[in-house]
Amino acid sequence: FFADRGYRALALSLRGHGGSPATKPLRSLSMADYVDDIAEVASSLPVPPVVVGHSMGGFIVQKYLEDRDVPAGVLMASAPPHGYLGSGIRWLRRHPWDFVKLSATGRSLGYVNSPELVRERFFSARTPDAIVAGCAARLQEESARSGRDGLTALPRPKRVKAPMLVLGALEDGMAVTPAEVRATAKAYGTEPKFFAGMGHSMMLEPGWETVAGYIDSWLGARGC
Repeated sequence: FFADRGYRALALSLRGHGGSPATKPLRSLSMADYVDDIAEVASSLPVPPVVVGHSMGGFIVQKYLEDRDVPAGVLMASAPPHGYLGSGIRWLRRHPWDFVKLSATGRSLGYVNSPELVRERFFSARTPDAIVAGCAARLQEESARSGRDGLTALPRPKRVKAPMLVLGALEDGMAVTPAEVRATAKAYGTEPKFFAGMGHSMMLEPGWETVAGYIDSWLGARGC
């Protein structure tokens, strides 16, 4: 989509994810490690990039932008600057036993170890089963250390100078609530844009082209 509109678009694979190597166990990787991954890729580019992050990726983007100048940042259903606590409490209330297992083992995949749980956390009710199942099949464990960082190593919005686009989905709520999206936008001195009929995984659901088109228009208005 973005390449067709003249952008050079890159998808970053964080260390320990997919086929990307890591020098320490996945459970020990920190948010700072992931920020370094963005910095390494960005430093290889001829100009500073627009940085886009979804969910935990949005949290990492916020941390990255604390001391970097870029044309813009885009946060899609991002974890808010005040961290993961709200998301954890919501899941604890809905699935207390899964939360206990996560807390005891540090292994997060049990959170979403079935298509039904994946839909509940990441997708709207109207998303086709095939999309949900495909996402479920690709999920992997996440770092326990990064989860703790999501509670303690919080972003500092006042240090961010880049213009920020903050996007939310009105059928999200288990991962990131509309109230949290509004709090994120307020922290960066802007107004959020919400998309109706969409869940947390805005870039995978039917209607993703509308989201992408809005990002394209917003960037174009800023000469990006």
